[in-house]
Amino acid sequence: MRGLLVVGCALLLWGSPRLGTAQQRMPRLAERRGTLPSPVTESSGVAVSRRYPGVLWTHNDSGDGPMVYATNLAGEDLGRYLVPGATNVDWEDMALAACPLQQRDCIYLADTGDNSEHRRSVVLYAVPEPAVRPTPAANEESARTTPRAQELVLRYPDRARDVEALWVNPDGSAELVSKGMSGPIVRFLIPRTAWQSDTATALLLDTLPIVPLRALGRLVTGAARSARGDQVILRTYTELYYFRRPDDRRLILDGTPCWLGTLQPQGEGIAFLDDSTLVLTSEAVLGQRGVIHRVRC
Repeated sequence: MRGLLVVGCALLLWGSPRLGTAQQRMPRLAERRGTLPSPVTESSGVAVSRRYPGVLWTHNDSGDGPMVYATNLAGEDLGRYLVPGATNVDWEDMALAACPLQQRDCIYLADTGDNSEHRRSVVLYAVPEPAVRPTPAANEESARTTPRAQELVLRYPDRARDVEALWVNPDGSAELVSKGMSGPIVRFLIPRTAWQSDTATALLLDTLPIVPLRALGRLVTGAARSARGDQVILRTYTELYYFRRPDDRRLILDGTPCWLGTLQPQGEGIAFLDDSTLVLTSEAVLGQRGVIHRVRC
């Protein structure tokens, strides 16, 4: 969502790491690595390739076609890819994991954005990861093409929600977390078996211990799960919330949030580079291109 929080009073509030009575953790590393390729104006999600070292995948929010973009930490343009069988209504997050029904890696795309919370259904796509050339593709005029996307139409068990956070578990199940635009921040489960059909109803798991506060940027805009599977991080515009993930499906809050402040005023993408280092991406804001940061808390 472009421009939601870029207002004067909110930016002033973002300058302090103390929210309420809880002292925030501060990043040990917060390194700006590059700007996103010019076609990526609203990076709402990011995923790290396992097959192609150094390659990042990202996508635009609503307003773009069904396209994914390959880049790296420096922000080089490594190609844009049309996704057959997909439509971009409001793509809000992505993840890279094993395909639900194939023995290869897929890019999962969450077409789950719903600012006014009126959509009767939303969509997850699973797209087999395409091949990436290692050299910049800035001079290419036409888009490459991914394999055809598999579509799963989702409904929530209670009402429409704005959802911008997705991760995929090692068992092939996916989890979605609401943004917190209206009501508490809740978590949903989509079992892997749901992909055997065309439609499914997400299962409500729980309410997470994050109290949404729009004026401070505390709205969930992205999620990532570590490769080991024992850690999940939810990002807001200004914070990172760390959760431990036991063998069951619980999420246990792990310490105080890590304070990002104004590092990425319109930041939405998050993924693990390794077990302790994250990559964050942002939408363009105030005429400046979106940025890529490497962060460790």
